[in-house]
Amino acid sequence: MLTQIHIAETPQQVAEDFARYFAEWIKDKPSAAVALSGGSTPKVLFRLWAEQYRDRIDWQKTRFFWGDERCVPPGDEESNFKMANDLLLSEIGIPPQNIHRIRGEADPEAEARRYAEDILRTVASRHGLPSFDMILLGMGDDGHTASIFPHQMELLSAKALCGVATHPESGQKRITLTGRVLNNAAEVAFLVTGSGKAQKLGEIVKGKKGSDEYPAAHIGPAHGALHWFVDQAAAAGLR
Repeated sequence: MLTQIHIAETPQQVAEDFARYFAEWIKDKPSAAVALSGGSTPKVLFRLWAEQYRDRIDWQKTRFFWGDERCVPPGDEESNFKMANDLLLSEIGIPPQNIHRIRGEADPEAEARRYAEDILRTVASRHGLPSFDMILLGMGDDGHTASIFPHQMELLSAKALCGVATHPESGQKRITLTGRVLNNAAEVAFLVTGSGKAQKLGEIVKGKKGSDEYPAAHIGPAHGALHWFVDQAAAAGLR
């Protein structure tokens, strides 16, 4: 696995760095299956894509999925789909059939199975598992990623492609890609900003004792590349 760390001054510059990388990365690809994430840094990225890359990227060849979703309706302010749709998808003229949202309003267990079937139909496989071309991830202050939390580490090795997670504080149900799918991607890009992430990011990247308690530490494409796009605040623990 190839690991690259990209450090920028600010969260805005993190988004700009990734946007430039993505535009170059996708340029010569005939198609790309991309899983999006929620969070504050992707919000900046989506605005940037819509404003500056609307005509610089061939969005027609991109299929968008999500790494996880809260179990709320698509119009809810907590919906990862709503954020991406409002800021990006509605602005770039992407065909509706290229948008594969997780139906947060549906029964969680049934939707996890349905979404797994959708992925199997539309994402190319490698070594018997779907292999996304690019998966965007964030990392929480507790080291969680997608919706794999420290109290549900079993989702990292689950046989199912998608699982149902429970937020440790709110009890909210979420649907998430599981670890085997995340680690079968061609590329995974973490976008991590803020000083609250610095300690855990440093422990994970350096492989310090105890870092294996954080789900994010277990993410790394077995046959691809791992990227950390981080700001100076989050990178403080790397020095």
